[in-house]
Amino acid sequence: MNINYIILIPLIPLAVFLILGIFYNKIKPAVSGYVGVLGLLTATGLAFYSAYNYFIVIGKTEGVYQTIIEKTVWMNFTDSLRIDMGILVDPISVMMLIVVSVISLMVHIYSRGYMKGDPGYTKYFAFLSLFTFSMYGLVLATNLFQIYIFWELVGVSSYLLIGYYYTKESAVAAAKKAFVVTRFADLGFLIGILIIGYYTGTYDFETLNNPEGASILNWASTSFMGLSVLTWALLLIFIGGAGKSAMFPLHIWLPDAMEGPTPVSALIHAATMVVAGVYLVARLFPMYYFIEDGFALNIVAFVGAFTALFAAVIAITQTDIKRVLAFSTMSQLGYMMLALGVSGYEGHEGLGYMASMFHLFTHAMFKALLFLCAGSVIHAIHSNFLKDMGGLRKYMPITNITFLIAALAIAGIPPLAGFWSKDEILVAAFEHNTFLYVIGLFVAGLTAFYIFRIYFGIFWGKEGNYKDKPNESPGSMTAPLLILAFLSIVGGFIPFSEFISADKAGFETHVNYPLAAIAVFAGLIGIALSWMFYKKENDLADKFANGFGAFYTWAYHKFYFDELYLFVTKRILFNGIAKTAARFDKKYVDGTMVGIGNQTLNTSEKIKGIQSGKVQDYAFAFIAGAVVLAIICIYLWMN
Repeated sequence: MNINYIILIPLIPLAVFLILGIFYNKIKPAVSGYVGVLGLLTATGLAFYSAYNYFIVIGKTEGVYQTIIEKTVWMNFTDSLRIDMGILVDPISVMMLIVVSVISLMVHIYSRGYMKGDPGYTKYFAFLSLFTFSMYGLVLATNLFQIYIFWELVGVSSYLLIGYYYTKESAVAAAKKAFVVTRFADLGFLIGILIIGYYTGTYDFETLNNPEGASILNWASTSFMGLSVLTWALLLIFIGGAGKSAMFPLHIWLPDAMEGPTPVSALIHAATMVVAGVYLVARLFPMYYFIEDGFALNIVAFVGAFTALFAAVIAITQTDIKRVLAFSTMSQLGYMMLALGVSGYEGHEGLGYMASMFHLFTHAMFKALLFLCAGSVIHAIHSNFLKDMGGLRKYMPITNITFLIAALAIAGIPPLAGFWSKDEILVAAFEHNTFLYVIGLFVAGLTAFYIFRIYFGIFWGKEGNYKDKPNESPGSMTAPLLILAFLSIVGGFIPFSEFISADKAGFETHVNYPLAAIAVFAGLIGIALSWMFYKKENDLADKFANGFGAFYTWAYHKFYFDELYLFVTKRILFNGIAKTAARFDKKYVDGTMVGIGNQTLNTSEKIKGIQSGKVQDYAFAFIAGAVVLAIICIYLWMN
């Protein structure tokens, strides 16, 4: 298969970024919007063409989808250890090309209406294109170092977009917070990469992931503190993925990242950037599964399960609809990590892997739809808070119906897309660990409750006190909503397991009707409770909150993790360790150097007369020196 044209997919948004960035002051805003949309439309067309060629035209070879790589040597370290640059085409990279392309295209189209009249309109589309280029580069990377390069570029792009409203203090703080937290996580990622390179002699995914290769077969050759060195490396790499995908306890940046424009939230924090951590674990899945009997993979499963539950509980209490969706994203990412953690490798044993990628795919559609619907509401009433909303269904019928479709999808109601992928995750968890299954099932009920809480709060209940009559968003904003709603309905009918599996061979899946019925029932209970509490104005929600007392308060304040981090950084690190170190540095290190300098000046002040420039002084010194030498010589000669 000739895959050279695939390199155009990331290069097109890069070209758009350079054009809009270089000619920022010369391109009219309306033109920059069309340039951005046209560029992404072309890249999306190529992505679909690539998927058709890879899955349908080429298909399987001897029952397995092949990994196709085009690369060139970029940097040599030793005869065996080098860094290549190129593109890797396999089932999950092709799937991610579709996800990134579709969501980015919808966001570009939507932004033409949402950002209309913004003074930084052209700059905004340039940043969107840079981010899309970074994600394309990340999913096509052939080795750990190449993926790390684009990983960091994604971080820079998100920093620019989160802090887009740079005159707004909260936006600037949110951008810095996201950047700093993910940098700490990425330090672990980098150390893990270096360890793997040192002990395996390669960074290439193809070599590292070969079950019969030396990297996996010789995992026990070196150990440290009871675990193999490669297990430690995989845990460090997972820290990087946990930071990017907002896993507990590295989640604190994600809610604040909602300070960027709402389309940015849909692009970065619902569909693409935050799933990079899930994609990273999936990319190295054979190593996670085979090394040390999947010890690191078990850690992934339990961290994912706890994150899903933790975030869902917080989402119930939030009043800013974008923050509810942010914690919802965090919870669903936990679901994906949970699925990877309970997965096997071959055939149906790899159900968890397939389910994770399937949920990544469907979640991208309905979560982007939820964010864009939220943006449509915010665009109409100029507020993010539920207290300012209510009764909007009669003013915004398209936003209402599309939000309802997305809400039903994430609640796991059949036959929408979220039902199929979430059901497979719960089945995989049930077959592996009953405790994790129970957590997943409980989270399914919480998900349905919190998403319909904001649905009823926005579109039903008591009508808000609107200064101006709300209106439906323009066609440039509602068209992406309708497209994503359609995808949220039909996306689950794709025979995903035939295309995506851990061993690349594919397998057939069948609905486990008893488990599916239990999951749907849990979702319906959540919806029914939301109906009772929020469809009409009443005090049931307040009584419910008061009944939980301090626990509700803690959940509302996100269990005070922001305050905990501030305490650790400001009180302990800054005021304690850093201030003590600074005092020692100033008093002793700086004092020593200043003392040496001052003593040098004092000494030079005292001896500067030697270089007076007067002949009589030099003659005196010469004669005095000669006399002293003569005396010494006579003394030594006589003795």
